[in-house]
Amino acid sequence: MSQEDIAPEMKIMPKVGSSPDDRMPPLSPEQMTDDQRAVAEEFKEKRGFEIGGPFLTLIRSPEIFKAADHLGRYLRFGSPIPSKLKELAILITARRWTQQYEWYTHRQVAMHAGLAPEIADAIAEGRRPDNLAEDEDAVYRFCTEVHANGAVSDATYGRVVALFGEQGVIDLCAICGHYSTLAMVLNVARTPLPEGVEPPLKAFPG
Repeated sequence: MSQEDIAPEMKIMPKVGSSPDDRMPPLSPEQMTDDQRAVAEEFKEKRGFEIGGPFLTLIRSPEIFKAADHLGRYLRFGSPIPSKLKELAILITARRWTQQYEWYTHRQVAMHAGLAPEIADAIAEGRRPDNLAEDEDAVYRFCTEVHANGAVSDATYGRVVALFGEQGVIDLCAICGHYSTLAMVLNVARTPLPEGVEPPLKAFPG
């Protein structure tokens, strides 16, 4: 899928705010190394906009930046799993890490992709959503089991294979892993939400 075929609302990357707690604030072009400027320019050519979100921190390691960009573009726009279900998996991952920016961004994308708001609300509250469709329930169970146990049951595995094939299993694992990496980067860097946005997720007790 080319960038021209992707609806703008599916490419949301809100501008981060400023905060004294931000450990890795955005670098100006003058502050960047040659390698950092090169990957930033390549990103702009491929995506059609300047770097933002987690890429503002990932650019500290240009090779990781490039690998994350390549994997993320495939998972978001190339994987055959429907967008609504990919966004569901991303929200489950963001909630697992209580990653505010990732959640804020992908909740918007998930709504454009057709995920019901009450599903996102339930995940934010740490409870299983009601009235999930068959494919939504399969993805929900797969991702929550992976994050809780590091593995999935035979029944859960079989449901995902039946719906999406073995490629779908790998792609869902990659979504959980990739967005966990981004969540950890954002949490470690303390990347702030856009100006004026309150944290959408509450910390789980204990």
